[in-house]
Amino acid sequence: MSVEHYENFPVASLLLPARLRPAVEAIYAFARTADDIADEGDAMPEQRLLGLSQYETELRQIETSQPSGNPLFDRLHKVIQQYTLPMQAFRDLLSAFKQDVTTTRYNSYDDLLDYCKRSANPVGLLMLHLYAAATPENKRDSDAICSALQLINFWQDIAIDWGKQRVYVPLQDLIAFNIDEAQIANQLNSPQWAALMQFETSRTRTLLISGMPLCKRLPGRIGWELRLVVQGGLRILERIDAVEGDIFHRRPQLGKADWFVMLWRAIKM
Repeated sequence: MSVEHYENFPVASLLLPARLRPAVEAIYAFARTADDIADEGDAMPEQRLLGLSQYETELRQIETSQPSGNPLFDRLHKVIQQYTLPMQAFRDLLSAFKQDVTTTRYNSYDDLLDYCKRSANPVGLLMLHLYAAATPENKRDSDAICSALQLINFWQDIAIDWGKQRVYVPLQDLIAFNIDEAQIANQLNSPQWAALMQFETSRTRTLLISGMPLCKRLPGRIGWELRLVVQGGLRILERIDAVEGDIFHRRPQLGKADWFVMLWRAIKM
């Protein structure tokens, strides 16, 4: 299972206990294939929405204990039953994927967080349920981490998303920093753009750090995995700041040296 293909699925397979791998693979397959329906290929929006609606039908069949005949959903059904996973988390993911088809701009930061609430946070919630750790306190911190990771992905991929005719930087923020979309199209890294990106990375860093206590509350492998995930997010933010927001020509990526830094920081946590 390649976990790199679905950025909202923060699972490091080497740290994942063997007993949980079948469950994670079943959840991942659902999220990955649904995301592909929304985002890959050349299907028309109506076709994409129809495909996602069929996934919603499959979820309803799971709720009523009807067999699917589709191996993907039959596996998912067993996992949901075994771990008593919340169905709303799967519905929220589908809601976000549908929104990907119909929405290409976000007016405010709150609008963007609402999207993250459905596109990223359900993954963290499902992982907490797999580890029998879905307490209110853990859910709160998991939501903060997952939303922050989603935002980091947005800031890292602004140029890539523009190629898909999407802008995730809130329009209110563009206006506040006197930036129009032509600057994104022309990949101009002006002082105003650098200031905007500094604003976004700072706000995202605060959100990510607010969820960090979860790393210490979760024991064993999941705690270590989460530490590395959080440190990876912080490192990407550092990389964006280091190039003064020029994600157009110097898209931040993690290299081998970064992993040593992340591991050392994870240990210090």
